[in-house]
Amino acid sequence: MADKSFGRVESIPKDHRHQSYWDMFATWVGANANNGTWYVGGVIAACGFATASTTLIIVGVVTYILLALSGYMGYQTGLPAMALTRASFGLKGSFLPSLINVVQFIGWAAVNTFIAATSISYILHDVLGWPVYGKPGGLKRLILGIIVMSILHLLSISMGERSVQIIERVGIVLVFILVIWESIVVFQHVSLSEIISWRPPVNLKMSPGQAVDVLAAFNLAWVTATSDFTRFAKKKTSSTWAPFFGANLGLIWFAMIGVISTIATAITLNHFDANNSDPSTIASKLGLGVLAMLVIIITSTTANAVNLMSAGSALTNMTKRLSLTVSIVSVTVVAVFVTFIPIFYATFLDVFTAFLDGIGMFLGPEIAIFLVDFYLVAKQDYRIDHFASRTGKYWYTGGINWVAIGSWLIAVIAYALIKRVPVLADSVGATFISMLIAAVIYVFVSKMVYRHRV
Repeated sequence: MADKSFGRVESIPKDHRHQSYWDMFATWVGANANNGTWYVGGVIAACGFATASTTLIIVGVVTYILLALSGYMGYQTGLPAMALTRASFGLKGSFLPSLINVVQFIGWAAVNTFIAATSISYILHDVLGWPVYGKPGGLKRLILGIIVMSILHLLSISMGERSVQIIERVGIVLVFILVIWESIVVFQHVSLSEIISWRPPVNLKMSPGQAVDVLAAFNLAWVTATSDFTRFAKKKTSSTWAPFFGANLGLIWFAMIGVISTIATAITLNHFDANNSDPSTIASKLGLGVLAMLVIIITSTTANAVNLMSAGSALTNMTKRLSLTVSIVSVTVVAVFVTFIPIFYATFLDVFTAFLDGIGMFLGPEIAIFLVDFYLVAKQDYRIDHFASRTGKYWYTGGINWVAIGSWLIAVIAYALIKRVPVLADSVGATFISMLIAAVIYVFVSKMVYRHRV
């Protein structure tokens, strides 16, 4: 008899779930309360304080509403995020969003690791007098830092979801202490009125639309990971409001520190350079010392526990042979090598902004299709028994929903074109417009082609 199955998916029954509201809240605060968020805040500081802070809050609320919607999907079905994309993209078609997720979460893990490794080079400088990264002889210290961080990451994901839970509970306390400490030190050097009145150099100024795209790409990355964790939530509110408030708190608090400290550094040095946005450089320039660097390293570990688990989950959806544990270890090893990529470029900022642009282009439309399929096309009625069946409703045509693939491709092209239209790219950005295009096309065509799903 022919094999009618296609890759087993595991739905967590509601009576087997153990994550409380505060566990989930801590997970999502920890996901954003890290050096990557700090760095993003430093990047959008090029808009000036008023534009950066306003855009930060608005984009955070909008994108994390999508996070909450995705979280509910995990709670309702008990399935991980990339398994859920089988319903919208098809059992084989889900390889596309899975591949995007593997790449982007490995990328985020590498970003956080690189920043934390830079902190280790500063610690080695302060303790042993070794040169920091960026100075002659500093590259060896950065490489040592990457190795140390990679070992910490392997330990952090050693027990899967349980170890992430433990790490986030510890990390959230240390994160808050660092942010409060950082805030006090910053305002000892520069007043709030000076920060508010500061203006970036005209040649380095970032437009509001560019800031929207940077923040949207950063925030949307978590939307495709939400259900990997909310499927363990005991209550509906733990899967929706806890991620929404937790992610927003981590984002606004830490990114705002990035904005303020980068501007404060520019005022203190009488020179603005977005390449000085990383927390290690700022902490060093503000004289925070070794303890601050250690907390930066720990927060990198908390964030990467989520990144690596989500990348591993996506990889598992692409193969029948790898267990979740083996997949997580595999992506962790790959992330080690990816972390070395920025070394070969002029600045880390160049690599980081190119990475964000890619996320916005490819990930935004995918998320739009993923969400509108569940809420508008399927009306929140997914058949769990069809998620691994070659004869089920999610097999579509040869395992691929070409309506989803086509809608995604059109939106990706639209993103690239919008970026070339200054009136749009500099005002509202390309990310949300391309997502709207993907959603409208997908819903309209799906209702025409798959009337039996409506």
